[in-house]
Amino acid sequence: MNLLMKRYRQVIKTMCCSLALWLGLGVVAHANFKWETVNYNGLDYVTLLSVKDFYYFNKIKYGAVITMETRDVALEVRPGTQRCRMNGVLFILSHPVIERAGSYLLSKTDLTKLIDPVMRPTYIHRARHFNTVVIDPGHGGKDSGGLGHHENEKVYTLKIARLVKDILQRQGYRVVMTRDSDIALSLAGRVRIANKYPNAIFISIHFNAGNSRANGIETFTVSPVGVPHMGRDVRAGDFRSVPGNVMDSASIALATAVHSRALLYLNSKSAGYNFNIEDRGIKRARYNVLTGIKIPAILFEGGFLSNRSEATKVHSSAYQKTLASAIARAVDVYKKSVTSR
Repeated sequence: MNLLMKRYRQVIKTMCCSLALWLGLGVVAHANFKWETVNYNGLDYVTLLSVKDFYYFNKIKYGAVITMETRDVALEVRPGTQRCRMNGVLFILSHPVIERAGSYLLSKTDLTKLIDPVMRPTYIHRARHFNTVVIDPGHGGKDSGGLGHHENEKVYTLKIARLVKDILQRQGYRVVMTRDSDIALSLAGRVRIANKYPNAIFISIHFNAGNSRANGIETFTVSPVGVPHMGRDVRAGDFRSVPGNVMDSASIALATAVHSRALLYLNSKSAGYNFNIEDRGIKRARYNVLTGIKIPAILFEGGFLSNRSEATKVHSSAYQKTLASAIARAVDVYKKSVTSR
């Protein structure tokens, strides 16, 4: 068995059997816990030892990768980087993990806007009960999106969205499509549609294009206050709150459900196929379609159309059906995780 399959077998075990990470089971924090805090260069941090104690990780192992584990949850960070894995799934932190005076530090932003919502989704106080899912097939009309080896992005986003819609409707959800045909729709128009449904979630479906060697899936949520768009330097406007920041925690929980389920289904023969899809991580961005939406919202990138091999996978009906099933399943996982109070 290759290393990739071993890794995802473990993901399957921890995510399908115990569901401790994404359903918040067994993660009961201290009632009157005193955090070890440090301010460095104007940012607030907490020590990793505090994280270990608060979430009852039973051990911490230092090295090039720092690992903390419970029976059900494995958390890994790379000092000096923004890379973090929880149960094998990659998250890109808002700030690097740093070392100061013999202690390793995690930014308070990453603690409150990423680690805690993922570890304890039942504690997200702004997450609401919902029965409506707004699905946004990216691009459309004159806007073809990324150019593929078989079809352009706008074709695949609509195909996947329709498949997800059919599954969710059979499960009793109300589904709203921002577009259900090959029409042009502005970003502002997509935001207006989403904000008509306060008790809903929003999933924007896209596919990547660019470097012919780039591959894999990635998922975006809106950047928290003070955090820039992925890959861009901080700007003054990044310190202003946007409507989407109201749902920071709920959105990261939704992203976790969708991203992890997509990896699970696309890389597991037990789900039908092993497409060998790379995990590019859950990231932060200031896309207009995310910043203006007042409900839990994510933008999911389902593969690279500029990569000939991956484009062929995306073009197959097996890939499209598997990905749609994963997204639909993730909606249920998220709903249970935030409403099981």
